[in-house]
Amino acid sequence: MPSPRDRQARTATFVVYGVQGLSFATLLVQVASLQTKLELTDGALTLLLLIVPVFAGVGSVGAGTFAARYGSKLLLRVAQPVVALAVVLTGLAPSVPLAVPALLLFGLAVGAVDAGMNMQGVAVERRYGTAVLNGFHSVWSVLSLAGALWAVFAADRVSLAVTMAIPMVLALAGSLYAGPKLCTIAEEKVENVVEAATGKFPWRPIIPLCLAMGFLYIGDAAVSNFATVFMGKALLAQDSVAKLAYSVYQGATLAVRLGGDVAVRRYGPAAIVRLGGALATLGFLGVVVAPSQPLAIVAFGLTGLGLSVVAPQSFSAAGKLDPAGTGVAIARVNLFNYVGFIVGAALIGGIADAVDWRVAFVAPLLLAGVIIALAPGFAPKRAVAEA
Repeated sequence: MPSPRDRQARTATFVVYGVQGLSFATLLVQVASLQTKLELTDGALTLLLLIVPVFAGVGSVGAGTFAARYGSKLLLRVAQPVVALAVVLTGLAPSVPLAVPALLLFGLAVGAVDAGMNMQGVAVERRYGTAVLNGFHSVWSVLSLAGALWAVFAADRVSLAVTMAIPMVLALAGSLYAGPKLCTIAEEKVENVVEAATGKFPWRPIIPLCLAMGFLYIGDAAVSNFATVFMGKALLAQDSVAKLAYSVYQGATLAVRLGGDVAVRRYGPAAIVRLGGALATLGFLGVVVAPSQPLAIVAFGLTGLGLSVVAPQSFSAAGKLDPAGTGVAIARVNLFNYVGFIVGAALIGGIADAVDWRVAFVAPLLLAGVIIALAPGFAPKRAVAEA
């Protein structure tokens, strides 16, 4: 039975996930506007945007070291306001030399927050004794969608800087509200477990989780970056129809996450990840062979249904493999979020340039199939300390 303190920490963690979704979307949906404002070529824009995942990976690794010593609560209280500040600075930047440090700051901070919020999510899940991570990720999706809708509404009504700053006022308020109520470092630790004196955490037990996370985000990068391009070039869809593919993908992701915790409690994480991998594989197969626009849109929705379960269960399993509750395993798994995103963007774009768009989506199809084989790693039988 969760205590009032546990419920308070869970509410605060919901807020942290929501703030992160809002912050990320506020920047992501303005990429085209930033390209116009900064007068960037497509190649220059790609290089500029690579700053974010590269430095997010650095931030994630650093978060693991920091949180192991000071806890993820302090990490989030410092890093999450920095994310909001970086978004505002990016919107204000009048030139590339000023945009680069803002994006660098955003990347470092967003990587730290991604790791820290999942450390908090796992801590709450431990204290509740049941699956709750999908609920946190669903709040991320809802606020991400809200950030995108705000950008659509504000377009041509206010300046880009104001459009990006207003959500960040709410983000900062949410972060300041949630910070004091998060799990403390003592509450993150697991009772009756003695942390190894070296403080080292082995890679071997989390390799299946890291690989699944990387393959997930290769698939996610394929859809996020190229779904509309695929619809236009492979199926000659108009712009309004092409955008439906990504919208359906996001809608399917949110729908699964809303009910994902119930499914995990009933069937177990390995079974859910195995089913998710199968659905994602079927979805990407549908994309590759789709003879019409409606079927391709349905196929993109299937990929969302399948891929959406992998990230929450990766973090949950990483938490179980970290008997001392240090957060190091979570930070390492989170690193492969950015590895997958970078590899996915380069891999799919490169294959499409060399061959065609249908062949390009064979890559995430094959990797989604590998997730099925990695599913047993999501139900670890023993903690690392016992291995």
